[in-house]
Amino acid sequence: MNDAEIIEAMRPGGYNPLAQREPTDLGRFGLGLKTASLSQCRKLTVISRRPDQVPAYWCWSLDHVAQTNRWELIEQVGKPGLIDECRRLPGGTIVLWEDLDRLTKHTSVDNKKHETAFLEAAKLVKTHLALVYHRFLTTDGLKITFNGNPVEPWDPYMHGQPGLQPLADEPLAGGNVLVKGYVLPHISLMTGEAHKNGAGPRGWNEQQGFYIYRNQRLLLAGNWLGLYSKEEHYKLARIRVDITNQQDAEWQIDIKKSVARPPAALRDELRRIADTVRRHAVDVYRHRGKVIQRSLTQSFVPVWQEQVRHNRRFYSINRSYPIVSQALNNPDSVTVAALLRLLEETVPVPLIVLSESNGPDTQPIPYDTADADLLSMLRLVYNSLLATMTEAEARKRLLMMEPFTDHPHLIEAL
Repeated sequence: MNDAEIIEAMRPGGYNPLAQREPTDLGRFGLGLKTASLSQCRKLTVISRRPDQVPAYWCWSLDHVAQTNRWELIEQVGKPGLIDECRRLPGGTIVLWEDLDRLTKHTSVDNKKHETAFLEAAKLVKTHLALVYHRFLTTDGLKITFNGNPVEPWDPYMHGQPGLQPLADEPLAGGNVLVKGYVLPHISLMTGEAHKNGAGPRGWNEQQGFYIYRNQRLLLAGNWLGLYSKEEHYKLARIRVDITNQQDAEWQIDIKKSVARPPAALRDELRRIADTVRRHAVDVYRHRGKVIQRSLTQSFVPVWQEQVRHNRRFYSINRSYPIVSQALNNPDSVTVAALLRLLEETVPVPLIVLSESNGPDTQPIPYDTADADLLSMLRLVYNSLLATMTEAEARKRLLMMEPFTDHPHLIEAL
């Protein structure tokens, strides 16, 4: 910017919010630079330079305003070295905050608690930048450094992660709104580091829902927009919604650009899309990351089934599961049937619900560290299947059977 442009940029509300914006413009009200800065510091200085021009600079100082009782810009820079730094740039802008009274008031550099609180605040800022601008950092070549270190983008959709299920794009409002659902992988398909990263800044359960973007800048993260409440078994559902800066009024974008409300005309469409994403997400959650529909002719074979009797839910062992069916056909089937009934009647559902609520990601994968035991079980089931089908059909069937769907390498070995 040149001198006159900086003065205009430093004017609160210097831009008509109803004016037509450039398609890539992130602004709207002409308040962001000033309100964001003066909510944190008492002195805001902007130094800017157009190519082939000398740097220009102006400053808002709340102390100067208090002393003179006049809202006027002053032409000064608290750190003159920044003028030389701006001069070395091919063109660009430096924004300097000084006297961060909201953050450092009543603190001491020698106080360990104050230092810890300051570093925690800094960490939150870095996390916020990684989230809000993650698409710019990923695809647009934007670089943000924090204390000299690059800010790595946080991708809510875990692109490239095995087991990710992206759904088809859905254009709405004549193509001005683009919606895309993602069902994230089950924990069983992730490394510990990937799972920790996927939880994001607020944890797995809180990050589910819609992510609203305006020109690729994230406005709202992990929110069901009043359509649903957050529940544990939908935590793998995340939905990206892209809007343009021409829809600010329709979506009730606020000055902070941290609130977005969908127009009434779109709510049913958003609910329809969300219902689909949530349905897929709960399937992945309940079936531990398995691909539910591998073919049109085969379906997933669980060990346990949910039943309803006298308006009450209970869980029964699948009598058609091959090894169970084989046991029930033996001479001692009465004893086996009694054993199955005992197991079904004593499933510790309250304890499971409590444990799952307190530690939803602590349940291990069945036979996770017992390949030898599982291989023995696999052979038993395989042999029972051969009584009614070919070897090729039996191997294909095993891929759809619990718990073998988590261990395709053992089926390969067989």
